[in-house]
Amino acid sequence: MKATLSKSDKTIVPIIIGLSVIVPIVVVILMNLPTRYDLLGLEVGSFPFFHALINGMTAILLLLGYTFIKQERKIAHRNVMITAFGLSALFLVSYVISKISNEPVPYGGEGILRYIYFFILITHIALSAIIIPLVLFTMYRGLTGEYTKHKKIARWTFPIWLYVAITGVLVYLFMLPYY
Repeated sequence: MKATLSKSDKTIVPIIIGLSVIVPIVVVILMNLPTRYDLLGLEVGSFPFFHALINGMTAILLLLGYTFIKQERKIAHRNVMITAFGLSALFLVSYVISKISNEPVPYGGEGILRYIYFFILITHIALSAIIIPLVLFTMYRGLTGEYTKHKKIARWTFPIWLYVAITGVLVYLFMLPYY
């Protein structure tokens, strides 16, 4: 059976794909700027704490959303997931501003902790790029009432998004002594 795109899919799918490519590229470019621009005048440690807070709240909301859908509380699930999406969008904007504003802070840990940190960091970064299209497609399918497709993609989106949120907090905790 050949899948056909609906009229709205023909518009939204290219937008989701475009954002999924552009966002990681912009983040990498901003991380490698030769000059920093202190946009908000905040201390370097302010952003990481805020990011950890957003990631922690996102993880809690994801677990709450999962609980709500298992209880068939669909409106509560939708509202919590939209809030988690909003927090993730806020995180992304704040993260970009932090990369424009501050020099990178290197990790100073040694021994086994260094290997654990870099494993968590690398998987967090890789999955952060992958999660963008997954979240966008999952949200799109849910909000358009395509619940079979929504459920199918959400099975992948949920654990990856939760991992990214939790490891975002862990990266902050590892880096805390160096800010």
